[in-house]
Amino acid sequence: MTDLQTHGAFGDLVASTRAELLRLRKWPAFWIVLGTWILLNLTFAYLFNYLAYTTGSSTRMSNGLPREALLQQMLPAAVPEVFTQGMALFGGALMLVLGALATGSGYGWGSWKTALAQGPSRVSVIGAVVLSLAVTVVALVLVAFVVDTGVAALIAGTQGQSLALPSLGRMLLGIGSGAAILGMWTLAGALIGTAARGPALAVGLGLVWVLVVENLLRGVGAIFSPVKAITDHLPGTAAGSLAGSMRTVSGPATPGVLNVLSRGESLLFLAGYVILFVAGTVWLIRRRDMV
Repeated sequence: MTDLQTHGAFGDLVASTRAELLRLRKWPAFWIVLGTWILLNLTFAYLFNYLAYTTGSSTRMSNGLPREALLQQMLPAAVPEVFTQGMALFGGALMLVLGALATGSGYGWGSWKTALAQGPSRVSVIGAVVLSLAVTVVALVLVAFVVDTGVAALIAGTQGQSLALPSLGRMLLGIGSGAAILGMWTLAGALIGTAARGPALAVGLGLVWVLVVENLLRGVGAIFSPVKAITDHLPGTAAGSLAGSMRTVSGPATPGVLNVLSRGESLLFLAGYVILFVAGTVWLIRRRDMV
């Protein structure tokens, strides 16, 4: 490939990415999904726990934590641990919906045909979708981290607790883990949306897999070791294990949070799934008739 061709391909990718980001920003469903995750994150990570802490009469509170330990989980220093706990299951399910909508809607609206008819290669067009979703995931994780830190600081101030932030390494680890988890589920949704050629079926299939199938398989795996060998390396297991590696407290974990794989193994499998989902989406767009 000549320098001119390389420059042209890169220019197509940049232009397509800008167009895709504009499409997402103008799309109400995009903001509804992202806003829903921020709201759920705050509700389950802070609102319910704060109400339990301030109104509970028992010494055992939310998630089986003692009252003082529960308060420590709502302080700024605990944000990297707390804000990743809901990403493995509920946050992942919402981002899978977003990925399925981003690719699947293009078939019903005819936007895939329009984009491909403008001149960019299919790889550039689908690459723009992947990059746009990646930017969205990173932005969402950063916003969630900032919002959670602000809420945690407010709770700490009202309760006379330390406002100390987590270490820089801990913050980067939490943000990176969150981006890896949500990014994997988003790209899984993009692949399902492309395979199903529409958002409705893709969303249904994706949610059934995330919320039902993997949990059922883990139940079977608990009594049948050959199945367990498979379930220990599924996407939800890798995501849940990475979230679980951030935990510093003992006791019942948030649904979807596991301790099956180590942090390194979780990252390795998540990276593998990201590559698989992107390659599968590109292959379908390139090889299959877009009609």
